[in-house]
Amino acid sequence: MPLLNRNFAACKYSIYINKVKSMGIEKRIMAAAKAAIENLYGQTVDDQQVQLQKTRSEFEGNLTLVVFPFVKMARKSPEQTGTEIGDYLVANCDAVCAYNVVKGFLNLSVADAAWLGLLNDIDGEEHYGEKQATEASPLVMIEYSSPNTNKPLHLGHVRNNLLGWSLARIMQANGCRVVKTNIVNDRGIHICKSMLAWQKWGNGETPESSGKKGDHLIGDYYVLFDKHYREEIAQLVAGGMSEDEAKQKAPLICEAHDMLVRWEQGDAEVRSLWEKMNSWVYAGFDETYKKLGVSFDKIYYESQTYLKGKAKVEEGLAKGLFERHDDGSVWADLTADGLDQKLLIRSDGTSVYMTQDIGTAEMRYEDYPIDKMIYVVGNEQNYHFQVLSILLDRLGFRWGKELTHFSYGMVELPNGKMKSREGTVVDADDLLQLMVSDARRVADESGKNTDLSEDEKQQIATVVGLGALKYFILKVDARKNMLFNPEESIDFNGNTGPFIQYTHARICSILRKAEQDVSLASVHTTLTPKETELIQKMSEYGAAVRQAGKDYSPSGIANYCYELTKVFNQFYHDYSILNEADAGKRAVRLVIARNVGKILKNGMSLLGIEVPERM
Repeated sequence: MPLLNRNFAACKYSIYINKVKSMGIEKRIMAAAKAAIENLYGQTVDDQQVQLQKTRSEFEGNLTLVVFPFVKMARKSPEQTGTEIGDYLVANCDAVCAYNVVKGFLNLSVADAAWLGLLNDIDGEEHYGEKQATEASPLVMIEYSSPNTNKPLHLGHVRNNLLGWSLARIMQANGCRVVKTNIVNDRGIHICKSMLAWQKWGNGETPESSGKKGDHLIGDYYVLFDKHYREEIAQLVAGGMSEDEAKQKAPLICEAHDMLVRWEQGDAEVRSLWEKMNSWVYAGFDETYKKLGVSFDKIYYESQTYLKGKAKVEEGLAKGLFERHDDGSVWADLTADGLDQKLLIRSDGTSVYMTQDIGTAEMRYEDYPIDKMIYVVGNEQNYHFQVLSILLDRLGFRWGKELTHFSYGMVELPNGKMKSREGTVVDADDLLQLMVSDARRVADESGKNTDLSEDEKQQIATVVGLGALKYFILKVDARKNMLFNPEESIDFNGNTGPFIQYTHARICSILRKAEQDVSLASVHTTLTPKETELIQKMSEYGAAVRQAGKDYSPSGIANYCYELTKVFNQFYHDYSILNEADAGKRAVRLVIARNVGKILKNGMSLLGIEVPERM
């Protein structure tokens, strides 16, 4: 390469490098690596060709540059190419102080001054690694919870709500505008079952007269319906009827179907009973949502959306998108899409879930200019959302084809799956109370809370108990089934919420005892490997947030927080902070502690988990 061209290239890239000095260590090294390739080999490369990754623990260094893409340009061996680039970086990039080459991998050691600069950058941003939404940011709607008004929330709903809430926080941290929505399944045959049972055996019982939360009271009648329904089926089978026929002709289920038809026809008596019983359930739901720490920007009700859905289906029927069978039912033929035929309206004119979801989609489209729609629903509904996506696309919803079904696995118990109609579920309210009680018991037995008032003890037990529950559920890959174990979740050691919460409380205690607001101004000191490891780990928070948003994965944030906590505790075990005699080192360690605490607080907040200042 001619000397004049080399000098021009060096000048051009020195200007570029100066521009990115304030943009972080990795970008500075990437800019310098691009300059090295142009100066050494006369080739221009883009960011995708400069592969920079964290150095593996068995090798010396902090960041590793993959050399293989540049070997042909250099016309030299990987080792020679790596050495030439390494020499260039040490001479021309103040972020790099040393290197070693292992085959086609250039392991770079970052200079202490660069680490201190990065730490100062982290310290200067309250929400380091997170993005703020603007008016131009995409609008993402996230639907979660989706309860039925025939039963209280249970452990499965807890996982759904926690996933939905956390996903909303993660998308916000990625710079999206977010609308959190809930669709309440407040009509249908399952609702009529509870209504009919209360009508037959309730004797006017109310939440006030029974002392029960409204959702629990209604859930009891849903279970009672199933008990009597099973008895009727058994009697019909004993009389010679097949089980399938008995399930269709049992008097109770026939009465429930009749009640559903009357409801859709606007029968005043049925509608009045429905409104009264649903009001009891909503009050109960609100209590549970508040305890769980979740909320919604907009709540939709199927009773308000199903007519829109039916109208939209009729519109599709008129356009030839759907077909009516001889019995009056309406179907969508999806065989061209590799699926089957899907019922949209029954022969008696009543709608199905799919119809209601179409109506809800239209309502939301009218209310908000949605760019992305995410449904947080269990994996047993995978087929449903595959069909819904096709139908919405046919009906002209621009986001229909690309709707996202955030499909998650079921929560299982040691004795098997939960069944609402059999009353074998883990009730959400009981679970929340158990977690708080267990947290209080563990704290009392440890003797760590003896200097706290009773109110403080209970407040901390609530934060820790709920944190334990939320973390235990969210740390698991959402797509997998999980086995719930309350005892494991409340442990103060290992990959648990209380372990992370306790580390945050420890950091707060250190900062209180320091009694000074330290900064890195004029600090020049050498760093230990553990200190650089912590700074590097903190700098990865933004990447963890971006990946969690890309993958729709709260577990990615949970695992990052756990890894950061482990690294800090190893550092705390090996090095003194408050008793460090060197003022510069003490300042650096206090700033590190302060920012680990900040990032843990922010990261756990994305999971809906509070971190106490004292434990």
